[in-house]
Amino acid sequence: MRFDVLTIFPDLLASPLQEGIIQKAIVAGKVAVHTHNIRDCALDKHATTDDRPFGGGEGMVMKPEPIAASLEKIEGEAPGGHVILLSPQGRPYNQGIARELSENSHLVLICGRYEGVDERIHRYWVDEEISIGDYVLTGGELAALVLIDSITRLLPGVLGCFESAECDAFSKGMLKHPQYTRPRVFGGHEVPEILLSGDHGQISEWRFAAAVQNTAEKRPELLEKRVFSPAELLILKKYQIDLPC
Repeated sequence: MRFDVLTIFPDLLASPLQEGIIQKAIVAGKVAVHTHNIRDCALDKHATTDDRPFGGGEGMVMKPEPIAASLEKIEGEAPGGHVILLSPQGRPYNQGIARELSENSHLVLICGRYEGVDERIHRYWVDEEISIGDYVLTGGELAALVLIDSITRLLPGVLGCFESAECDAFSKGMLKHPQYTRPRVFGGHEVPEILLSGDHGQISEWRFAAAVQNTAEKRPELLEKRVFSPAELLILKKYQIDLPC
């Protein structure tokens, strides 16, 4: 999979791409990440990429010409990329969208700055806008890294254990069950006895019930659209888990 990232601060992306799972995926040839400095396509000797907004108002707006030229350059190198603008106006990002985007072979991510990007880029050069949350960052670089990380780990062969991605929080529409490791007793608190039983069927049931309980306590809205099978409802009844109304 290929990622192209348009930014005026390419060094912000450098270190995270050289660490952990992403770095291993790049070395293994599972993923290629290309960063492009938008300033390289600016039209003047000062490499200007922003200007005052028409109509007045606060701040600066990213100019359309350098972004459009950067996109044209990428299209010449690798045609057909799905162009995403990281924007607080975009579609709220979640695990389902990450999985959807992981089906693409080429994503182009535009990192906005300042008061935003000229509207003509939004309307005529971008396939979709995505927001990673209802808050404002100083730029889209961190959001781009969020997409790269969350999508990369879903690609075949990237994680050592495929089930890790399949069992992630949100992959099944709710949070994950509580996790425990050694020691068996810590601070006077013991690991639930069932996890030491070796009965994988019972452990699976306990983990499902615990995941529902965890979700009901921390993110009950996730359960509103979750449809439980008759077998799942029996497990919840067995563990006396009440679903939020």
